[in-house]
Parts: sequence; structure tokens; C-alpha cells
Amino acid sequence: MSDTSLDEAVTNLAADLTRRGARLAVAESLTSGAVGTALGRGPDTQEWFAGSVVAYQMATKTHVLGVDADIDPCSAECAIQLATGVRRLVDTDYAVAVTGVGGPDADDAGHPAGTVYIAAVSDDASTWRLHEFDGDPAAVIAQSVEAAVALLREVVNPVSGARRDA
Repeated sequence: MSDTSLDEAVTNLAADLTRRGARLAVAESLTSGAVGTALGRGPDTQEWFAGSVVAYQMATKTHVLGVDADIDPCSAECAIQLATGVRRLVDTDYAVAVTGVGGPDADDAGHPAGTVYIAAVSDDASTWRLHEFDGDPAAVIAQSVEAAVALLREVVNPVSGARRDA
């Protein structure tokens, strides 16, 4: 996805959220604020983007967002807990979270570089995706941002066949 396509996806997401009078929040680990930056370029952000928490270290995930201390930080469960935690903390309608291994090497648990979990939550849904991205850390982050925006659009405007967990 090009920057133009990402900007278009954010613009469409912004329109959907504004039309609903809804707000969203972001919890980020490996993307270190890149999702929030992409969303912040959207129109009328003050209306729909409540904020972002960068929780890179496990202690931050646990103390700020309430993630279980013994959870695998590269897992669907962690992504869901991050999204749920930031949604509760900031009191929004929707939240998205990104966690995983940016690279260039595998993490200590053996998860390969490019393993990324993205979760989005709302009152009605808890949805997650596993991605296995290729490339250097910058490429993994860029692909993660695109995938997070795409998942948000799916949750805000559900499509048939979407996987719903919980």
C-alpha cells in the first residue's frame, strides 16, 4: 500500500467514525507510535482519534494497560488485552493494538521477525489477525500500520466472513 492508499484508508475510516460519532484509541508495541502517526494525518482527528499508548516494554503493557504479566507479548491474547486495556483507559468505542516482532532477528521466545498480531475491539467484537510480514524492521512496521488501519475499517464496517473471536 502506498502512502496515498494509506491516507485514503485513514480518510475513509475517519468518515465512518465521524458519521457514527465514535472515537478510537491505539495501543502500540513494535510500531512505536507509527499507527497513531498515520491516524493523526487523517481529517478531523480531534473528533474521532482519542489517543495512543506506546507500550513497548512488557512492564508498560502490564502497568498501564493491564496486560497479564505472564502472557506471551507476541500473541493474539496480548494484542486483545492491549486493545481492551487502551479502550478502557481512554474510554473509546473502538481500539486497535499491534504487537509482535519487528526484527531483524527472532525474539527470545523464537518468534520469527515479521510475526505481528493485530487486534481490534469494540462493544460487539474482539477480532484479531496474525501476519507474517517480510522485510527489514521498517518494512514490517509499514505493513503493520497498513494492516491495523485495514482491521479497524473492517471492525467499524463489518464485512461478511470476518473472523470474530470472543
